[in-house]
Amino acid sequence: MTYSLLDKISVPADLRQLERSDLPQLARELREFLLGSISQTGGHFASNLGAVDLTIALHYVFNTPEDRLVWDVGHQSYPHKVLTGRKAMMHTMRKQGGLAGFPKREESEYDTFGVGHSSTSIGAALGMAEAALLKGEKRRAIAVIGDGSMTAGQAIEALFNAGHRDDIDLLVILNDNEMSISPNVGAFNNYLAKLLSGKFYNGFRDASGRVLDRIPSLKELAKKGEEHVKGFFTPASFFEELGFNYIGPIDGHDMETLVTTLTNIRGLKGPQFLHVVTKKGQGYKLAVDDPVKYHAVTPFTPCDGMAGGKSGGKPTFTQIFGDWLCDMAASDSRLVGITPAMREGSGMVRFHNEYPKRYFDVGIAEQHAVTFAAGLACEGLKPVVAIYSTFLQRAYDQLIHDVALQNLDVTFAIDRAGLVGADGPTHAGSFDLSYLRCIPNMAVLAPADENECRQMLFSAYQHEGPAAVRYPRGSGMGVTVEKAMTGVAWGKGVIRREGEKVAILSFGTLLGAALEAGEALNATVANMRFVKPLDCELVKQLAASHDLLVTVEENAVMGGAGAAVLECLANCGVSIPVVQLGLPDHYVEHGEQKALLADCGLDGEGIAAAVRQRLNT
Repeated sequence: MTYSLLDKISVPADLRQLERSDLPQLARELREFLLGSISQTGGHFASNLGAVDLTIALHYVFNTPEDRLVWDVGHQSYPHKVLTGRKAMMHTMRKQGGLAGFPKREESEYDTFGVGHSSTSIGAALGMAEAALLKGEKRRAIAVIGDGSMTAGQAIEALFNAGHRDDIDLLVILNDNEMSISPNVGAFNNYLAKLLSGKFYNGFRDASGRVLDRIPSLKELAKKGEEHVKGFFTPASFFEELGFNYIGPIDGHDMETLVTTLTNIRGLKGPQFLHVVTKKGQGYKLAVDDPVKYHAVTPFTPCDGMAGGKSGGKPTFTQIFGDWLCDMAASDSRLVGITPAMREGSGMVRFHNEYPKRYFDVGIAEQHAVTFAAGLACEGLKPVVAIYSTFLQRAYDQLIHDVALQNLDVTFAIDRAGLVGADGPTHAGSFDLSYLRCIPNMAVLAPADENECRQMLFSAYQHEGPAAVRYPRGSGMGVTVEKAMTGVAWGKGVIRREGEKVAILSFGTLLGAALEAGEALNATVANMRFVKPLDCELVKQLAASHDLLVTVEENAVMGGAGAAVLECLANCGVSIPVVQLGLPDHYVEHGEQKALLADCGLDGEGIAAAVRQRLNT
């Protein structure tokens, strides 16, 4: 398909050659292109459609990449990628060797900051603005942050740090897609934003301030009057108190208003805050009507939309957790569930519906989620924190200081452990075994299949003290899940295959690959189940009856489960060769999950090959 305007744009400099009147047509073409592209590759959808107009306006007004444009999270950066020379590569989005699903510095000079986690944009842009000041460079730094990311403490900390700095050229744009501007007041709000960002208003305000400095009582009166007028029509007070010049809210799909307002802001000094209201899925009615469903999509037919949920397939580990949580809550009124803004992703929709008073979504605030759970546990409740492995990294101090140090009874259900496929290294749970097992009082469980996941969640919940159950994205081996919650023997592994000479110690859901390798090698295979407390008796037993031990885990080799086995052997004075297999000491890029595991040597063939190589040396 050809596009009369979009096909002419290779870099933003080409975009800036267009007439302003051409920009709405360009936005329509860009949305049409994204619909065709993302419906074939899958990926983040509604958020990207909602950010099209803002992206065009930013690259049109500002001199990117000299002016630094920082996206928060980056799940709305596809239009940015198209306009910055990557249109021809969009068919490779999130595929191995193709474009990343988030901004990535190695990919383009226009990707000024690599992201994937939320609420980092303001701090990064402030650092860039400060660097420009120190280096004597005339350029702006622009942070684009969504309303959800504003719930995180890191964003607020950056705002506090940036405010009242009249010498820095920083613009924070709040992309607010949760509210809408009523038609009867939208035009006035747009007009007000243009007025507040214009030279006349700001020049008048600065000049009057210098005059009123000599008459403090009148200055205070004038200041209060200005705040009253702006605060009456806009939620300006909070950001003004932080030292930002608040502008907005404006319609994020009105190109004329966007360009005019951004052009005016470009001429202002000091920290600026622009409030832009957008709609997720803008331009595609099905996504506008159901932005949650169309937040991240698999390939679909645009004319038909996304199909309903799959039925009859293997349950995912996330679904198993969600069902267990509801079943456990039915039998124990002390249970409360906590999520840092990941209700759907963590499988808590049913729990929220059935137990609304015991469900807590704390927003994108992982640190608070963990400390909040600690407070609940202090009062005799039984909190379950449902969190992605990569996001728990953000609450590490709270995990140690607020939960483990006090030996509080908090259960952590850690989703997305190991490689996550298309989302890439920013979302991979590559380190949780390493960073959890070194914490005193912390128990760490790694189920091998669906039923073990349910039973281990029960065991961890019954355990008095902090315990974590980590499980991967997607489904497992298809093992039948038993309704009865019987738990597992605490701290004990089990031998799944008897063999000779070589013993493979598997931690977690790589058990299937370990069994495949065991068949090829006639090796013993043990499902270790627990990373901490480690079944040291089983380790010693296997060491005494075999010539080589092989540890297998979907976690960084450094400090992981294999390291725990080595420590056990060293403490027992046992000397035996050990091969540690796991994730390498570099970040594993995005791609299909099965292929990535094979690349890391963590499929059956790779495990067997590593053993044969060791035996031949």
